[in-house]
Amino acid sequence: MVTENETATKAPNSNGKEGETTSKKAAKKQAKEALKAAKKAEYKAAAGKTDNSNNAADSAEDVSAGCYGLYGIINSKEKHEERNFVTVVDLKEHVGKAPVWVRGRVHTSRAKGKQCFLILRQNSSTVQCILAVGDKVSKQMVKFAGNLNKESIIDIEALAVSVPTKIESCTEQSLELSIQQLFVVSQAKPQLPLQIEDASRPDNPDDTDGLNIRVNQDTRLDNRVLDLRTPANQAIFRLEAGVCRLFRDILTAKGFTEIHTPKIISAASEGGANVFTVSYFKESAYLAQSPQLYKQMAIAADFDKVFTVGAVFRAEDSNTHRHLTEFVGLDLEMSFKYHYHEVLHTIGNTFTEIFKGLRDRYSNEIEAVRQQYRVEPFKFLEPPLILEFSEGVAMLREAGVETGDEEDLSTPNEKLLGRLVKAKYDTDFYILDKFPLAIRPFYTMPDPNNPIYSNSYDMFMRGEEILSGAQRIHDPEFLTERAKHHGIDISKIAAYIESFRFGCPPHAGGGIGMERVVMLYLGLDNIRKTSMFPRDPKRLTP
Repeated sequence: MVTENETATKAPNSNGKEGETTSKKAAKKQAKEALKAAKKAEYKAAAGKTDNSNNAADSAEDVSAGCYGLYGIINSKEKHEERNFVTVVDLKEHVGKAPVWVRGRVHTSRAKGKQCFLILRQNSSTVQCILAVGDKVSKQMVKFAGNLNKESIIDIEALAVSVPTKIESCTEQSLELSIQQLFVVSQAKPQLPLQIEDASRPDNPDDTDGLNIRVNQDTRLDNRVLDLRTPANQAIFRLEAGVCRLFRDILTAKGFTEIHTPKIISAASEGGANVFTVSYFKESAYLAQSPQLYKQMAIAADFDKVFTVGAVFRAEDSNTHRHLTEFVGLDLEMSFKYHYHEVLHTIGNTFTEIFKGLRDRYSNEIEAVRQQYRVEPFKFLEPPLILEFSEGVAMLREAGVETGDEEDLSTPNEKLLGRLVKAKYDTDFYILDKFPLAIRPFYTMPDPNNPIYSNSYDMFMRGEEILSGAQRIHDPEFLTERAKHHGIDISKIAAYIESFRFGCPPHAGGGIGMERVVMLYLGLDNIRKTSMFPRDPKRLTP
């Protein structure tokens, strides 16, 4: 019996003759493919053996074993007191000398062939580091360095070596570090929500030829820890620390005493409804809008001149470039003999001393900010320019602005007046005196010559208010009358009023917004740039 397959085998070929059958061709093809597969497997096996032998060879040839790797968690098991750590800015002193240890972040890392170029960043300082395969540096170590994640913290032991050509991409341009040992202290994750290089780019929207890469404000603030690592931000907050230091040092030298006042209070310190209410056991309390009442009580307690640096809270639903719901207040208060201008001049001169201190002692920080933002030199006069409120209103009216004699200055009018003052007097800082009484707090002393006005003043930088102050009412009966006029519950400020019944000298003072001072001194466009972790109506984290 003949099967189908047998029949197929005996079928004639295409030319009608008996010859090779289809099954013979298939068998030949299969044999050929089998031979090819066998050879492929043989090559693969041989390659695997070669890889294994190479890996073994690599392992055997790793002359850098023990000189690089991961520390793991540093849990204070070892002290390593023998390691001489230096800062990047001090590396110049170690050129050509013994190896030193440096800790910093991986700013960039790029391996190419047998070399790896790594830029190490420490705060705002950067230095180029190099690894090259040699007697003491293995290929594995170079590969390890080239694969480090950006922003990881590392320790390196290296020789500081001078270079013939300036390294323009680093702050340390005359030297580089030749790495001998490298260990990872803390790894950053591979994918970062923003790149430091992008967040550090010059803010110049007119530059159409440059890279149009920008990190928006919300992304910055959502990832503030990363954003704060940029050179400009490092400089901004060191300069901000400088403002506080100068404020303290200048006033201390003038005989002021630093005090610390409560931030949880029983009544609104400024009057009005812009206060945060907090639960206080079985009652309600408020977060302080200012240390005002307690500064005055300190004056009544014979401290004579006081200042404080601390948090201030304002429950204002203001989503503007210059408002925060929590900011740092620099407040001062002092007694005077006969006229509140004794205090006005003290505050004005304090500002000019701060400006000079920033200019002379923080020039490096100002220049670092200028690398990213347009920072115009801040101009001021000595002594400071003082104008009366009515003079400011007259200047605005001459410029075509309609505003009332007892109307507070709007933000646009403030800025316009600042430009008018700058054009006429060439100063970015000035004082506006004698504000209308109707727009000032209840404790403000009225002007004795004109009941419409008051013994109060504001101070301005680049056309924006940075201090509000006044002579305070120090007579308890008159103070009670003014508090009632403003609708304040007298029972809630009884201790404050009572302090004036024991005798209190005439006094005046003011409150300064620290973040505004820094923002306006540098000419920045948003107060969130000068608040480390800003709080506004829409932001409560991080």
